[in-house]
Amino acid sequence: MGVLLAALSSLVYGTADFFGGIASKRNDGVVVTFLSQAAGCVILAVALALWGDVTVAPADMWWGIAAGAAGGAGLMLFYPALAVGPMSVVAPTTALCSAIVPLVVGLAIGERPSGLALAGVVVALPAIVLVARERDEGPAGARRSTVVSSVLAGVGFGMFFVFLSRAGSSAGLWPLVGARIGSLGLLAVVIVATRRPLRLEAGSWPVVVGAGTGDVVANSLYLLALGHGLLSVVAVIGSMYPASTVILAQVVLHERMQRAQIVGLVLAAIAVAFVALGR
Repeated sequence: MGVLLAALSSLVYGTADFFGGIASKRNDGVVVTFLSQAAGCVILAVALALWGDVTVAPADMWWGIAAGAAGGAGLMLFYPALAVGPMSVVAPTTALCSAIVPLVVGLAIGERPSGLALAGVVVALPAIVLVARERDEGPAGARRSTVVSSVLAGVGFGMFFVFLSRAGSSAGLWPLVGARIGSLGLLAVVIVATRRPLRLEAGSWPVVVGAGTGDVVANSLYLLALGHGLLSVVAVIGSMYPASTVILAQVVLHERMQRAQIVGLVLAAIAVAFVALGR
């Protein structure tokens, strides 16, 4: 069950990123992130109302706030890095780091996946890189500052996974409330400090709301997956989110999938199978 929930969270994360990317083509990326996070609060409130009895400790909320701050910081580094590119360096570097951080932390705190599950994790890492690759445009290579931003963004996303995993399973979705407080608080400070206007181009709201809704659903699935699996496995499977983004780009935007991306999708399927069989 944990593997299935992690795979579903990856699918929805990638879909939310696709919507966020579409909205960011016409609007300020920081503003899109803030408004999508705010829109997601409505869906989160509905989910909380429908959730069963929970036991929430102050630590659960603090871990959620830390997760939200880490994820928000990652997004603020990720979008500018994508803007200066090349995406063929930024996307796979960020995705890979977001997988490696929780893997290392999980192993460090004593998690020991089975041999087959660990093999699946190892296969998943190159799958993430291959799926996230974009066709190079312009001069090859990236500036050192861009690479550093990509790595730090991936670390931020990875720490989001780690911090959220520290919240108690009995807290239900309440750690996500803390995560929203952390991310919206950080983004609000940046928006006020840089005097960004909170406005969107006409027709952008449905896509922004879709991104926020997808993010809440993906986070909820990830929390549920943690209740049925190890951080070192669940987070790596969840980090394969570029797969659904690439597929949607091909179907909706008619982008051509590269051979490396097809190989990455095949490896991703093999990785999920290994982890499922070795759970």
